[in-house]
Amino acid sequence: MSYKDFSFELIIIAKILFALLLGAIIGLDRERHGKDAGIRTYAAVCIGSAIFTCLAGFMATDPTAESRVIANIITGVGFLGAGIIYRNDEAGSSQGLTTAATAWCTAALGVAVGMDMFFIAAAGTVILYFLLSLYRYKWYLRWKQKLVEKHKTGIDEK
Repeated sequence: MSYKDFSFELIIIAKILFALLLGAIIGLDRERHGKDAGIRTYAAVCIGSAIFTCLAGFMATDPTAESRVIANIITGVGFLGAGIIYRNDEAGSSQGLTTAATAWCTAALGVAVGMDMFFIAAAGTVILYFLLSLYRYKWYLRWKQKLVEKHKTGIDEK
């Protein structure tokens, strides 16, 4: 394809808009729950991943270009996630793990869009949204509480 082929660019723009939608859906859930990373963050991660993947696919002269770009998206967003995670010594816990993992997974959604795997990207969005919404379900909260109690009982017995 040549740089003069505007239909190719229009296809990429459609992919960018789809990535925007998927990232915004994930970000909406996070924003509703008062998290710092919300619609803008997740949409940007998804869009960026889709654009980089589309542009790498455009480099038809080098068949390994796309895989190298995807590998660097994985690493780059992983590095971004590492900056999100911090240790709260007062509470004895780590914070930001879900946010970091969600950003990393959202990048994968963008890569899927960039590679024309729209159903995989959409299904991944639904599954990720479900995972993020588990805290709204009483059955999940009861199950998690049982696990915590079982763990505490096991520690107390030792």
